[in-house]
Amino acid sequence: MLRRGGARVRVAGFRRGQGVLPEEAVVLGKTSNGRMIQRLRAIAAAWPRIARRIPQQDETGPEVILARNLEMLALGARLARARKRQARLVYELLDIHGMMLGQGTVARALRRIEAGLLRRTSLVVLSSPAFETSHLRHYGRPDLPALLVENKPFTRPGNAAPRAGAAPGGLEEGGPLIIGWFGMLRCRWSLEVLDQLTRAEPGRFRVILRGRPAMDVMTDFLEVVEANPGLAFLGPYDWPGDLPGIYAEVDVAWLIDRYQAGQNSDWLLPNRLYEGCLNGAVPVVLEGTEVARRVAAWSCGIAVAAPEPDAVAAALSGLDPARLAVLRAAVAALPPTALEMDEAECRRLTAVIGRGFEAPAPVTES
Repeated sequence: MLRRGGARVRVAGFRRGQGVLPEEAVVLGKTSNGRMIQRLRAIAAAWPRIARRIPQQDETGPEVILARNLEMLALGARLARARKRQARLVYELLDIHGMMLGQGTVARALRRIEAGLLRRTSLVVLSSPAFETSHLRHYGRPDLPALLVENKPFTRPGNAAPRAGAAPGGLEEGGPLIIGWFGMLRCRWSLEVLDQLTRAEPGRFRVILRGRPAMDVMTDFLEVVEANPGLAFLGPYDWPGDLPGIYAEVDVAWLIDRYQAGQNSDWLLPNRLYEGCLNGAVPVVLEGTEVARRVAAWSCGIAVAAPEPDAVAAALSGLDPARLAVLRAAVAALPPTALEMDEAECRRLTAVIGRGFEAPAPVTES
């Protein structure tokens, strides 16, 4: 987005995986997913030499340092002080680690660190309005301007309007309701509920799972799927090229995630929302979550009343072909700007972080 908006960008950060990087970047070390203590140690190791690790490309240095999440905000603040030019510091808040939440000693300490760093920050970039209402405001963070930048796919010439026809063999064609659960599969609650749903009424529901299951969270994932003919795991897929094809096979897209219930799972606006609607699948959401509020505003989805198996069964059993067709038409009628990131949003992001924030943009919903 920054490059499309006209900015010159350099990348620095910690690595999680292996293999060749997609572009040149300054690697500060390695971290592990979810392990905050290990991440803190990596930050401590990078802290004293961050300015040397990221040399200036010119005499003035960067105009803006955009720091993704708390550990990079700490290093960004350190780097900003080391530069001849006083770089503006921007905090990109895309998710919140569970260790920062609640009233435990560690959580309070991390929030004090965050509050101190936010006093040096000019702007917060959020991927969901709930990160402001449920975290920044809830814990009394310093009052800063915030900019909402949703996790939407880029507009591409090949992106078509949502499919016009029903899913082959799905509910509208006299078959079962076909549910698609795609992406990072890490919610044990979802696996158990979908397993129970398909076993309770054989032939009425079919679930297609695609992506990468988190085997550390669902150690018996393959065994559960193989034991249930109503579940089909079809492996990973290529993003974004495979999206039209995989969503064309399903009636509805499963957007419920209880992996971090009451926290990120309730606050996120996942990219599955935009990808699924862009490719014609009706979203299934859980009441009380941010994604449910968005879908309600769009009037295009199925809301499960509570995180209970009976509530899931009631919501999906009540869907008939006529109602599904109405919802699919509502998805098809959504404006492209609600689902795709266009050049105007890219230019807006770069303009807001680059102009000194004289006129900060408020958080708004599309």
